[in-house]
Amino acid sequence: MQNRAHRGLNDAQVAESRKKYGMNVLKPPKKRPVWMLFFEKFNDPIIKILLIALALSVGVSCYQYFKELAASAIFFEPFGIFVAILLATGVGFIFELNANKKFDILNKVNDDQLFKVIRNGNITEIMKKDIVVGDVVILDTGDEIPADGILLEAVSLQVNESTLTGEPAISKTTDERNFKNEATYPSNEVMKGTTVVDGHAIFQVVKVGDATEYGKVYQGSQIENDTDTPLNIQLSGLAGLIAKLSYGIAITLLIVRLLIYFTAQADINWLDAGVYILDTLMIAITLVVVSVPEGLPMSIVLSLALSMKRMLATNNLVRKMHACETMGAVSVICTDKTGTLTQNQMQVHKTDFWALQDQELSEDDLSKIIKEGIAVNSTAYLDFSNPDKIKVLGNPTEGALLLWLHERNENYLLLRENAEILEQLTFSTERKFMATVVHSNLLNKKILYVKGAPEITLSMSDNILTEKGMINAVTGRGDIERELLQFQEKAMRTLGFAYKILDDDKVCIQGGKLVDEKLTCIGVVAIADPVRKDVSEAIQKCMNAGITVKIVTGDTPGTAKEIGRQIGLWKNDDRDELLITGPEFTEKSDEELLDQILDLKIIARARPMDKERLVRLLQQKNQVVAVTGDGTNDAPALNAAQVGLSMGDGTRVAKEASAITILDNSFTSIVRAVMWGRSLHRNIQRFLMFQVTVNLVACLIVLIGAFLGAESPLTVTQMLWVNLIMDTFAAMALASLPPNEKVMNNKPRKSSDFIISKAMMLRIIGIGFCFVAVLFGLLQVFKYENVTTFSDIKLSYFFQDFLRFDMISNALTSYELTMFFTIFVMLQFWNLFNARTLFDPKSALANIVQNRTFWAIVALIIVGQMIIVTFGGEMFNVQPLSLKDWIYIIVSTSLVLWIGEIYRFIKRLK
Repeated sequence: MQNRAHRGLNDAQVAESRKKYGMNVLKPPKKRPVWMLFFEKFNDPIIKILLIALALSVGVSCYQYFKELAASAIFFEPFGIFVAILLATGVGFIFELNANKKFDILNKVNDDQLFKVIRNGNITEIMKKDIVVGDVVILDTGDEIPADGILLEAVSLQVNESTLTGEPAISKTTDERNFKNEATYPSNEVMKGTTVVDGHAIFQVVKVGDATEYGKVYQGSQIENDTDTPLNIQLSGLAGLIAKLSYGIAITLLIVRLLIYFTAQADINWLDAGVYILDTLMIAITLVVVSVPEGLPMSIVLSLALSMKRMLATNNLVRKMHACETMGAVSVICTDKTGTLTQNQMQVHKTDFWALQDQELSEDDLSKIIKEGIAVNSTAYLDFSNPDKIKVLGNPTEGALLLWLHERNENYLLLRENAEILEQLTFSTERKFMATVVHSNLLNKKILYVKGAPEITLSMSDNILTEKGMINAVTGRGDIERELLQFQEKAMRTLGFAYKILDDDKVCIQGGKLVDEKLTCIGVVAIADPVRKDVSEAIQKCMNAGITVKIVTGDTPGTAKEIGRQIGLWKNDDRDELLITGPEFTEKSDEELLDQILDLKIIARARPMDKERLVRLLQQKNQVVAVTGDGTNDAPALNAAQVGLSMGDGTRVAKEASAITILDNSFTSIVRAVMWGRSLHRNIQRFLMFQVTVNLVACLIVLIGAFLGAESPLTVTQMLWVNLIMDTFAAMALASLPPNEKVMNNKPRKSSDFIISKAMMLRIIGIGFCFVAVLFGLLQVFKYENVTTFSDIKLSYFFQDFLRFDMISNALTSYELTMFFTIFVMLQFWNLFNARTLFDPKSALANIVQNRTFWAIVALIIVGQMIIVTFGGEMFNVQPLSLKDWIYIIVSTSLVLWIGEIYRFIKRLK
C-alpha cells in the first residue's frame, strides 16, 4: 500500500475512481429562476387577503358593468388593488435582487488553482476538480487542502482549520505517539478547505466533493429554512383578524339588511327583493374591500427596503429583506469565536526579554540578537498589499512575532538579508522547537537561535539571562514557570527564546538533531488571538437588551472559557455545567439538552452540525436565533437560524448561507442591526396604528351608510388614493424616523405577541370612533343644512342634526362630498403626527425640524390631495375647493394634533 501510494494512481485507476466516487466538485445550490423569486412575495399573508379582495372586486365590477349599472370607470377599483399588489411584491423583489447582485460581487471565487499529485509514478499538476479518491497529493506551506485525506508523510505540518473548527493552527502528524485525542479531527487526517500554514506533507485522498466534511457542511447550508420570521407570524395573525372582522361584519350586514327588508314588507315582490338582495351583496363585498388595507404590504415593503439601504451605511449588507426586522426580535445570538469575537490574527500579548549585559555582549548587541533571532528563525512572511490589515503568510504564531517587530519599526526582511542561514531545523510537533544557525553580519559572529515551547528552551539552557543578571537555569526557572502558568491559564500560547554564540568550526546540528544544548535563555513571549476592541461593550449591550449570547467554537474548553471571561460573558462564579464540549453535546438526546439549552453559555470543540442542532433546539424553546460566523463550519447554523450573520471576510459558503453580511466584521455592527430591527418594528407598529385607524373609520362610514339606506360618501377610487398613495407616503414618513437607542433597554418581543398591542388597540378604537362621530355629524349637517362653503358649517348644527333622521333631507352635492373627502383625509393626515409618539409621550413636533424626509413626505401628501381634488373630476367624484375652504379645513382638522399635544403634555406631568 505504501509503495503503491507513492507511485500514485494510473490512468485506468483514475477513471475507475472518478466513476465510483465522482469529481471533486461541490454540487452547486439550485438557483431558483427570477420569476419564482418574484412569486415567493405572494406568500405574504396580507397579499393573500388582497388577492381575495381583488377577485371579489373584479366580480362585482364585471357584474355592474355588464348589467349596465355602471360605466367602465367601475374597473378602477380592481385595477387599483392589482397595482397595490404589484407594487408591494415588485418593490421588495427589486430591492432583494439588487442586494443579491452586490453580494455576488462580494463573493466571487476562483476554483482554477492547480495541485501537485503523483500519478503513474510521476509528479504532475492538475486542477482541483480533477482530483479523485486514491490520488496522492503533495502539500507545501501556503497550499489549500483540496480534499479529505490520510497523511502518508508529514514534516513540521501545521494546518489552519479555522474554516471548519475555528482553530488557526493545528499540528498534524503521522506519529501515533503525538496524536491528540481532544482534537476535533484526527491528527493524521487533513480536511478539504483548510490550508497549510507550515511544513509540508503527502496525503492520500479518501473523500472528494460533497462527501468531504467541507461538502457536508456546504450541503447542510443549502437545506431550505422553512422557519417563519417573527414579522410573518405577527402579520399572519393580523391578516386572520382582518379577514374574520371584515367577513363577519359583511355577513352581519347582509343578515340585518335582509331581516329589515323582509320584516318590513307585508307583500313581497320577489323581483324587487332580488334586486335588493343583490345590492346588499354588493355593499357587503364593498365593505370587505374597503376594510382591507391595500397599502399595508407596500408600506411594510418600503419600510424594510429603506432600512436595507440605511443599514448598508452601517456596514450591514442585508440580502433577505425580512432580516432587517427579524434582528429586532432576536433573543439569542450564537457566535463563533475566531474572526467574530477575536481578530483572527495572532498577536504578541506580552514579552519578557531580559536583555542585560553578559560577559561577551553589550545591551545593544543583545537587543540585536533578539530582533535577528525572531526574524531569521522563522518561516513566516508578512503581506503588506493591504496597509489597513497586514496579512500573515505562514505560521500564525511566527507571524505574530514578525508583526511585533513591525510595530517597533523593524524590517524583518532586512534583518534576514543581513544574516546568512547556515543550518536549520524547522518546527515539528515531535521536537517542539525550531533552530537556525546563521552568520550574523550585524554582530559578525556565528549564532545559534532557538525558539519553541518554554519548557524545551529552558531544558536546553545552562543559564538564564534575567533582569537580575545571569542565573542558573536549574535553580532559577521557578519564577519563569509560574509566569508561564499564568499565561497558559489565560489560553495564551507561550514561546521561549535562547541563543548561543558558536565558534566558526562548531557543529551544533547533526542528523536532524540539536547536538549542542548549552544555551542561554533570554526571554519568553505570550501570544494570543486578541478579542476585538469593541466586543466586550457590544456583548454587554446585548445582555442589557435581554439577548442571551452563546459562544460556539471548535476551540478547547480552556480557550473558549477565557475568551468568554474577557468579553464579560463567563463569570468567575459560573458553574462548569454552563460549558459543554462537542462530544458531550452529541451524546445527549434532544430531551436532555432541551432542559439545559437555555442556560448553556459555551460549546467548545463543536463540530459544524452541532451548531445547527443547537439552533434547532433553541427554536423549539421558542427562541428567535441569530448566528454569527465567518467559517464554512458556521454555514449550516447560519442557514438554520432566523437570521444568519456572516462576516465580510468570511468564506464563500458562510456568506451564501447568511441573511446579512457584516462588512466590517464588527460585533458592534450586529448590535446596531438589533437596534435597527427593533426601531423598524416600532415604526411598522406606528404605521399599522395609523393605517388601521383609516380603514376602521372608512369601514364604519360605509356600514352606517348601508344601515341608513344611503350611498357611501367615500368612493372606491377615493379609498384607493388614501390606501395606496397617502398611506404609502405616511409609511415612508414613519420609516424615516431614526433608530432610537432606548429600544436596547427593552427585552426582546415574543413572536406570539399580537402586532397590535393593547395600547395601540385602545388608541385605534378611541381615535377611530371620534373621527366617525365627527364625519357622521358632518354628513348629517350636509343632509339637513344648506352648506355651500365650509364657513356655512356651525358647531350648533352638529348638536341639532346629529341624531336627526327626517324622511326629507338634502341630497349631498358634489362640493359637499369633496369637502367630506378632504376632511376625512386631513383628519388622517394630522393623526400621522400623533402616530410618531406611539411609544413616547414627547411632543409630536419634537426633533421633527431636522427630519427633512418627514417634512418632504408630509408636503407631498398635502400637494397630492390638492391635485386629486382640483383635477380628479369624475374619476374621484370631486370638484375644486376654494382657497378659503382649504385653509378652513387644514386649520380646523389640525385640532387632532393639538388635542394630542395637550394629552401628551398632561401625561408628561404625571
